[in-house]
Amino acid sequence: MESQVRGGTRWKRFAVVMVPSVAATACIGVALAQGALAASFSVSGQSFKVRADYIEGTGFSQYGAVDMDDSKSEKGTHPVAVSAFSDARIQNMCQSVVTPKIPFFGTATLVLSAGDSADKDKQVTAKNLYIDVERLEAEKAVFGGMNIGVAAKSLDNPPMKGGKELSDPNGFGQDADHVDLYGVKQTAWATTAGTFTLPGLSMKVLTGTHECY
Repeated sequence: MESQVRGGTRWKRFAVVMVPSVAATACIGVALAQGALAASFSVSGQSFKVRADYIEGTGFSQYGAVDMDDSKSEKGTHPVAVSAFSDARIQNMCQSVVTPKIPFFGTATLVLSAGDSADKDKQVTAKNLYIDVERLEAEKAVFGGMNIGVAAKSLDNPPMKGGKELSDPNGFGQDADHVDLYGVKQTAWATTAGTFTLPGLSMKVLTGTHECY
């Protein structure tokens, strides 16, 4: 699994964080759509919302952690539940980040969407996907081969990750061979993936508040 390091970002680069050598947003979008790059999305001091019509995952695990951003105050720590997938397929994904009080501008929202298709080959796919969730809602969740109350250090599909995150290796964890989530709404602090393939990628910066849900 590729090592991921997640940090905070300022307004001028607050949305998509890629390998340092990739500078142009257009190139980033093309590379993501082709599944060519490791991807990391995080916002310093801000949560963001993710909505999906359907998520199918294999090699699912979940454990508690504390995310840390670049701030030096207590406000820079966020308790989360890390939801991890060895492989995931997502239908109609939407991710939104609202940045308020921008000098001389006001509020702006970055909205990223992809995979709006009933065709599985045109849906979002990810490998070694980690979502640091503050809140999760789903219309229905179906788990196959689930183990509850597993020590977090024993989770290996995929394993616990490092980065700006504190986890108790002996803390509570759970895993499942397969999971189906329908009508998903999440508030998260970070998302990382070994690879992300985003067919039909659309990324917009809109004036005002335009969240995914």
